[in-house]
Amino acid sequence: MFRTALRNVLAHKARLLMTVLAVMLGVAFVSGTLVFTNTISDAFQKSSAKGYGQVDVAVQPRYQGSKGNQVGQSAELTQAMLDKAAKVPGAASATGVVTGFTALADKDGKLLGSGWQSAGGNYWGTDDARYPLAAGHAPHGRGEVLIDSKTAERAGYKVGDTLRLSVDGPVLTPRISGIFTTDDGNVTAGGSLALFDTPTAQALFGKKGTYDEIDVKAAAGTGQSALKAGLDKALPSRLVETTTAEKLAADQAKDIADGMSGLKRVLLVFAGIALFVGTFIIANTFTMLVAQRTKELALLRAVGASRRQVTRSVLIEAFVVGAVAGVTGLVAGIGIGAGLRSLLGSFGASLPDGPLVVTPGTVVAALAVGVVITVIAAWLPGRRAAKIPPVAAMSSVHATATTKSLVLRNTLGALFSAAGVTTVLAATTMDTDSAQLPMGLGAVLLIIGVFILTPLLSRPLIAAAAPVLRLFGVSGRLARQNSVRNPRRTAATASALMIGLTLITGMTVMAGSLQTAIDKMASSALRADYVVAMANRGPLSPDVAHRIAAADGVSASSPLRNGASRIDGRTEYLTGVDGAAIGKLTDLKVDDGSFTIGGDRVVVDKDRAEKNGWKAGSDFTAHFEDGKARKLTVAGVYEGNDMINGIMLDNRTLTPHLAHPADMQVMVKMSGGASGAAKDRLEKALGSNPAVKVEDKQDISNDIAQMFTLILNMVYGLLGMAVIVAVLGVINTLAMSVFERSQEIGMLRAIGLDRRAIKRMVRLESLVISLFGGVLGIGLGVFFGWAAGELLGTKLPTYQLVLPWGRMTVFLLLAAVVGILAALWPARRASRLNMLAAIKAE
Repeated sequence: MFRTALRNVLAHKARLLMTVLAVMLGVAFVSGTLVFTNTISDAFQKSSAKGYGQVDVAVQPRYQGSKGNQVGQSAELTQAMLDKAAKVPGAASATGVVTGFTALADKDGKLLGSGWQSAGGNYWGTDDARYPLAAGHAPHGRGEVLIDSKTAERAGYKVGDTLRLSVDGPVLTPRISGIFTTDDGNVTAGGSLALFDTPTAQALFGKKGTYDEIDVKAAAGTGQSALKAGLDKALPSRLVETTTAEKLAADQAKDIADGMSGLKRVLLVFAGIALFVGTFIIANTFTMLVAQRTKELALLRAVGASRRQVTRSVLIEAFVVGAVAGVTGLVAGIGIGAGLRSLLGSFGASLPDGPLVVTPGTVVAALAVGVVITVIAAWLPGRRAAKIPPVAAMSSVHATATTKSLVLRNTLGALFSAAGVTTVLAATTMDTDSAQLPMGLGAVLLIIGVFILTPLLSRPLIAAAAPVLRLFGVSGRLARQNSVRNPRRTAATASALMIGLTLITGMTVMAGSLQTAIDKMASSALRADYVVAMANRGPLSPDVAHRIAAADGVSASSPLRNGASRIDGRTEYLTGVDGAAIGKLTDLKVDDGSFTIGGDRVVVDKDRAEKNGWKAGSDFTAHFEDGKARKLTVAGVYEGNDMINGIMLDNRTLTPHLAHPADMQVMVKMSGGASGAAKDRLEKALGSNPAVKVEDKQDISNDIAQMFTLILNMVYGLLGMAVIVAVLGVINTLAMSVFERSQEIGMLRAIGLDRRAIKRMVRLESLVISLFGGVLGIGLGVFFGWAAGELLGTKLPTYQLVLPWGRMTVFLLLAAVVGILAALWPARRASRLNMLAAIKAE
C-alpha cells in the first residue's frame, strides 16, 4: 500500500502541483514571518547590548506615587547625587545624562525622519566615550551642536554647516561643531540624534541643574553587582533606583521582543487565513482524486486491502505533498524574510545590521505546518475512500449524496449560521471590551455555517445568473449546469475566495465609516481654522502661543495646557485654555449650565461629570502639583469627544501651579478663514519651523485616520495571499473537472461544439463560481463591518455606517477577473483535447 500511495503521487504530479503551491504559499508566509521577526529582534538586541557598552550601572529617578492630595511626580537627579555616585568605591566615572526631543531640518527646511524618532541629548565634557567623534570637536554653548553620522550622511551635512532645529517650538540655528558615531538603537532604526553641551541641553530640555539618568562606569576589577551595591548605599533609595547594564540590555531586548511579537501575531494571523483557505483546495483536490479513482480503490478493496489501508494510502499521499510543500515553503519563506527586510529599508526604515536568522524552531514550524495542514485536510476524503465497496469496481457510477446526508448538512449549517448571527448581534449590545470575544466567536460560527450551507445556496444564486448566461448560447447553458452539477465542489472552490473578500470588505466598510465619523467629529467640535502642534505631539513652548496671538490675521487663539491634580483622592488631568477665546474656537454642545471659563469657574465633559456626580453649580477642590489647593465651581457640562474632553479651566488659574508650563497644542481662528495664504502667514510667524505642524480640520481628520488607512492597506496586501491561494483553487478545480469530463467534452466536440465554444464554456463556469464566492464574501463582509461599527458607535458618537459602493463594485469585478484568469489554462487544455481519445477515456 505504501508503494501504491507513492505511485499515485507520481502518477498525479500535475494535479497535485496546485495543491503543493497552495500549501507552499501558506508555509512560506509562516516561515517568512518567523525569519523576518527573528532577524529584526536579534539585530536590535545585539544593537542594544552595544549601546550599553559605556555604562555598568544606571541611576534613574524613582517615581513618587500620588498619596492623598499630593500629585505624583518623579524625583530629581541632582548634581550632588552625581558627585556622590562618582566617589563610590569601584566607580571609574559617572556621567550625567540629559535627553529630550530635538527635531532637525534638512537643507530644504523639511523635517528629517519621523518626529517620533528625533532625539536630543548632552555630550559630556570634551571627550564623551559614549559618542566617539568622527569629525570636528565637542560642542560649546548654544551656538554649537553635534549630529550623528547617519543623519549627516542622509542630509548631506558636514562640520561647519548651519543646522535648523527645534526642541519645543522656537527655531534654533546652531553650527555643526562635529559628527559622531553611535550604536543607539533609535538612530539605527532611522532616527536622528543631536547633542549639545550639558548646560545647554539642561536649559533647552527644562532640566536646569538636574539629569534624567546617571551612568556609572565600573573600575577595573569591579563587577556590576558590586558597583550597584555601593551606589545603593551611597544614594537615597527613596529617590533613586539603580539597575545594572546587563539588566537594562535584557529589559530592552524583552521590550523589543514584545514589540515584534505584536507584528508577528498579525502576520501569522494572515498566514493562518491563507492556510485555512488552502485547506479547502486540499480537501477539494483529494476529494476529486478519490472520486476519479473509484474503480482503482474498489479493486484494492476487492483484492484484500482493508479500509484502514485505503485511508492510510490517501494520507501517505497527503504526507508526501505536505512534506514537499513544507520544504519548498521554508526556502521561499527565507527569501520572503530577506525581502521584507529589504522592503522596509527601501521605505527609509534603517535597521541594524545582522545576519538572516533561521532558527530550528522556524524549520520545524514550516515542516509541521505543511504536513499537518495537508494531512488534516485530506483525512475526510481518505475516510470517504475507505467506504467505497469492492462491488464499485464493477461499475463506473459514483455514489451520490443521500437525501439524509444533505438534510443533515443543511440542518447543521443552519444551526451554525443561526448561532453565529445570534452571537454577533448579542455582542453589538455589549461594551467594547467584553464584546470582542463573542464577536470573534460569532464571526467564526457564521463563516462555518455559510460554508456548510454553500452547496444549498449555490443553486438559487447561480440560477439567478441564468438570464445572462443564456446570452452566450449553448456554452452559457452548459456552464450553468456544470456549476451546479457538483454543489459541494463548487462550494469548496467559492468558499476560498469568499473568506478573503469577507475580511477585505469588512475592513473597508469599517475604515470608510470611521473616516466619515472622524471628519464629522472634527468639523462639528472645532470652530478653529487651524491647530498648531509639535510633529511628535510633544509639548510646545508657551512662546509659540504668544507668537501666534501676535501673528497677522489671527482673530482668536488659545493654547491647551495640561496639568495634573488630585481631586477626591484621584488623579485628574486639567486642561488650561484661554477662557475668553475658547468659545470662539470650539463648538461643543452644553447639556447643563453655560460654557463659561474664568477664575474659579470650569467646564466638565458629561462622562466625567456623571462619574463624579457633578452638575452645574457643583463645587470641588483641586490639589495642584505644587501642593496648593483651590475650590473650583462647575459652570457647565458639555458633551466631549475623543478630540476635546476633560476639565477645562482658565490658564491664568492653572499656570501659576505648574513648574514647567507647556502646551499640547494651540487652536487658531483666522479673520479670513482657512486658506493657503493664512497657513503661510502662521508658518512664517513660527519661523517656518519643520518641527511644528499647522493643520486645518481636514489635516486633523487625515492624521487620525492615517492609522486606519495604513492598517487597511496592510490588510489588502496580506489578504492578497489568500486571494492568490483562492485563484489556485479555482484553477485546480477546473483542471480536474476538465479531466473528469474528458469523455463528455469529446462528445460535445463530436456533435459540433467548436474549440472556441468549449473555451467559453469553461471560462463562464469559472466566472460563475468566482462571482458566487464574491457575492457571499461581500455580503458577509458588510454584515461584519456593520456589527463592528455598532461597537465603535458606543465610543464614537458621530459614527454611522457608510457602504463603500465603489470599492465593493471593484471587489466584485476583482472576483470576476480572478475567475477569468483562473480559467485560461483549463479552458485551453479542454479545447485541445483529442475528441476520439476523449470519447474512449473512462
